[in-house]
Amino acid sequence: MFMGGRLFAGVWGWKFMRLAEMVIGLSRPTKRAMALCVDAALCVLTVWAAFALRLDGPVVLQGVQHLAVVGSLLFAIPLFIVSGLYRAIFRYAGWPAMMAVVRACAIYGLFYSAVFTSLGVTGIPRSVGVIQPILLFLAVGMSRAAARYWLDGSYRAALGSFDGPRVLIYGAGASGRQLEAAIANAAEMHVTGFIDDDPSMVGNLLSGKKIYPSQGLLTTIEKLEVDQILLAIPSATRHRRAEIIEALRPLPILIRTLPGFMDLAQGKIAVADLRELDIEDLLGRDPVRPDAALLARNITSKTVLVTGAGGSIGSELCRQILRGNPKRLLLVEASEFALYAINEELIRVAKELESTCILLPLLANVTEPVRMQQIMSAYCPDTVYHAAAYKHVPLVEHNPCAGVRNNVWGTMVAAQAAIKAGVADFVLISTDKAVRPTNIMGTSKRTAELVLQGLASERPATRLSMVRFGNVLGSSGSVVPLFRKQIRDGGPVTLTHEDITRYFMTIPEAAQLVIQAGAMALGGEVFVLDMGDPVRIMDLARKMIALSGLSVRDEGNPNGDIAIEVVGLRPAEKLYEELLIGDSADQTSHPRIMKAREAMLPWLALQEMLAALDVSIEKNDVAQLRAQLMSLVPEFSPEADVVDYVSMETNAAGPALRLVSAQSL
Repeated sequence: MFMGGRLFAGVWGWKFMRLAEMVIGLSRPTKRAMALCVDAALCVLTVWAAFALRLDGPVVLQGVQHLAVVGSLLFAIPLFIVSGLYRAIFRYAGWPAMMAVVRACAIYGLFYSAVFTSLGVTGIPRSVGVIQPILLFLAVGMSRAAARYWLDGSYRAALGSFDGPRVLIYGAGASGRQLEAAIANAAEMHVTGFIDDDPSMVGNLLSGKKIYPSQGLLTTIEKLEVDQILLAIPSATRHRRAEIIEALRPLPILIRTLPGFMDLAQGKIAVADLRELDIEDLLGRDPVRPDAALLARNITSKTVLVTGAGGSIGSELCRQILRGNPKRLLLVEASEFALYAINEELIRVAKELESTCILLPLLANVTEPVRMQQIMSAYCPDTVYHAAAYKHVPLVEHNPCAGVRNNVWGTMVAAQAAIKAGVADFVLISTDKAVRPTNIMGTSKRTAELVLQGLASERPATRLSMVRFGNVLGSSGSVVPLFRKQIRDGGPVTLTHEDITRYFMTIPEAAQLVIQAGAMALGGEVFVLDMGDPVRIMDLARKMIALSGLSVRDEGNPNGDIAIEVVGLRPAEKLYEELLIGDSADQTSHPRIMKAREAMLPWLALQEMLAALDVSIEKNDVAQLRAQLMSLVPEFSPEADVVDYVSMETNAAGPALRLVSAQSL
């Protein structure tokens, strides 16, 4: 019986859907003519109904009674046209459209009752002049509501023929109501109800949907056959969002979220704005509001140069700098495609911001002294942000000479060109991998820091500083998009070690903090960004799987959806990252920026060591290069297998290549 009812509903749902699609496909004038004809028919029908109510039974209109019909048509149709009732799109009609119906019917009622009730017409009961406008208002209003219900596909959920996801909206506030309206208009999902933490709202109806408590959600989900929970809490703190997400994580359901509060304020809310949860939703740490004075100090009305402008950090620095209203922004990049992409994006952003900033894309390699000196001398930048670097640990491990050349010599060449050109501020983007490094990449970045510290000890006019931080979300090689792709592909999710941890920060927050730290520099400082607590990558993988509505497949749950596979540490990869070489750091005026106390080498002594390093790079003597880096950076402690690999590359490329292919890079 039940299956037969579902089949019957499905057949009729399909027929209604096909008819609705046919109506929606008609031209606008045709649809307006149809609506006008319906209203004209309602005028006739309600006049007849008014007579029937007045005379206590069905009647046949005759003689002078037809004047009531003619009067209704003459008053209603022109008035409805003037009032814009046929300009509204019925399937999107909401409260404003209903208010237009109320106003038009109220004015109509005044005219109609004035003629047939106040003045009176012989043969037509005066009460008809009052009853008919009321009936017409009800009929027109119900016709609009029925049209919306039919044309937007809402009937499909009632008939059980809706095949889209059934969702609950977490948050019964303003954004939750807007999201429900957007979903109703899009007809891509069916909202079965709301969830809210406020006990006073639980049990009430919102947009005709019941508000459920946040406790006992598993029972609610099973009862309503819900597929997804949509978070509509954009104004909640990140800590509160993390608490809610953690509470929802055990539920076997997909969780999606809306963008931030400012996106809603700008009217950007739509079903398409729903997105999968990012790690920033799980961090539980709210970003600190940037200091406007620090952001503007080295940027506003100045010429700013960014090396590595097409990279993850470099491109975000460019976006943040452009919003700071510089006079000129110089984009230095070795990759033609990356330079083209960021330049085109910034041109669009500049138009949106109505910025007068001059954008100059410059193809250049930071290791070329002549080219860098030409750029610095020609454009005289006030501030330089040096983000150009090779940063992928396995690739630099496989190409140590190229990595050191780019990261160390690129920094020295750019800094010396900046000093010679009289640049006011030079800021190096460093990494937490420079702290007690176990790999060539981290060691090269620590050496680059030593270069700037040594140059700063000579007390040039240029203020040289470094900003050190950990992983940024969304950067090239970030673990989050990799995990999401693996989950989407059905797994397995791969990580290198069960206990591996990393610090995380969003790219915009990191870029803003870099700009603010550079503005506080006096010369030679190593600034360290407060990255919050480190995140265990195994826990992150489990959370991402659970919040995708899936379960982890392991020994305790062999029938789970996604397996987690530990593939082993990559060459020279560390289990834990650190931000400080020493034991302490000094706090600055900014709560998220600290100043490290780091050892340094005098510039003269450092020059001799760099000269010897340059010889090893020219000869491609990797073993000698490694030994020299260990002298430069005493904290450098490479792993045994990496030592063997490096020494083998010195003698012959073949064995090294075979060894690398055996270690999944």
